[in-house]
Amino acid sequence: MTVTDQVSDDRAAHRDLADPAFWQLPRPERLAAFARLRELEAPVLFTPRPGTARTSGKPFYALVRHADVMTASRTPKVFASAPGATTPEPAGWAKALFGNSMVNMDGAEHAALRRIISRRFTPRLLAATEENIGRLAGRLVDEMIAERPGDFMPSAASRLPLEVICDLMGIPAEHRPRIAAQIDHASEQVGVERRGRLRIPGRGTASLAMMQLVMARLARERRRRPQDDLVSALVRADVDGEGLSSRELGAFFSLLLVAGVETTRNAIAHGVSLLDRHPEQRELLRSDFDRYIGGAVEEIVRHSTPIIQFRRTVVSEFELGGRIFLPGEKVALLYASANRDEAVFTRPDLFDITRSPNPHLGYGGGGPHHCLGAHLARLEMTALFRELLTRRTVIRRTGEPRLVDSNFDNRVGSLPLSMGPTVT
Repeated sequence: MTVTDQVSDDRAAHRDLADPAFWQLPRPERLAAFARLRELEAPVLFTPRPGTARTSGKPFYALVRHADVMTASRTPKVFASAPGATTPEPAGWAKALFGNSMVNMDGAEHAALRRIISRRFTPRLLAATEENIGRLAGRLVDEMIAERPGDFMPSAASRLPLEVICDLMGIPAEHRPRIAAQIDHASEQVGVERRGRLRIPGRGTASLAMMQLVMARLARERRRRPQDDLVSALVRADVDGEGLSSRELGAFFSLLLVAGVETTRNAIAHGVSLLDRHPEQRELLRSDFDRYIGGAVEEIVRHSTPIIQFRRTVVSEFELGGRIFLPGEKVALLYASANRDEAVFTRPDLFDITRSPNPHLGYGGGGPHHCLGAHLARLEMTALFRELLTRRTVIRRTGEPRLVDSNFDNRVGSLPLSMGPTVT
């Protein structure tokens, strides 16, 4: 069989990852398709058919094995994030207007920006943030018990990461409701599953513009009157003369909100649903919370994989996974598949909070683009699950989560819930 024949057969046998209809299949069917792709000798090329895909007209190879995704992630000189790690790639006018996001940068440019940001996350700032997260989680669960909302997403899953990031950045309270609405709009704008279309990262530019305006005003204020917050630290030049411009700060803030809030809210929601579907795992965690919560958080992230994929562009010839990639070719790093790779994870479809080791790629496959917010996400999930599982009032789901069709993230639209006394 020729490579062309194999690819043609694979498209028929394993569904078409370039077709939006594939991403509207139930998640178990998609995961089964990934499993079949992992059995093949080499990554498969998928080409969007004209008139069927709004995501991109460019062919791409699907990297579905854990080892291949990790190698591509850790070889940025070959597999570049520029010109864009999302699909579609950001337009030139969007970069000029909003600034380039860190996820689309490579090399010295990316390293310099990441260094500026990383150096501002001081031990003192992180310690204060951890204390604040615990207080916030407690207050949100108190409010849920008192108000008994019907949907977990706006009452806790979305509010905790948003409040944490706004506190960290020093966003005044009066701006937060509008920012929350803009985040939802930017996210829902791109995936209007009611119209049968996929969520596409990069849309919702009006919402992003509004968020950047808020940050530009705040940056000007903090330059004049610095405070003890991350915005003040980021806009002030240090001894090396390094600081963020207003546009760079706006781009970082948009990334922090849309990426940090979205991914954490989805991981929290999937965690609540997974623990409810697996009561033996929930009770194990409740029996010794401090012992098991670290493994539970990692398993929730692995099993749900909040970010499904990122894209890379091949810069130089490279052999990977049984195929030679050529400059200009596109690859999709499918974390959702890598995190179910049977070569790495025993019984990968099983939800097991004691899984060890658990080398999941839920925060990326390592390398320069490993998630900056991974530590923060772990703190938020730990604090909220502590409150949810150690109260006398139990918060449980009353139905399945409503998932939003997407080829980019595993987003939960809503999660119905109820509250009752602890069963002992």
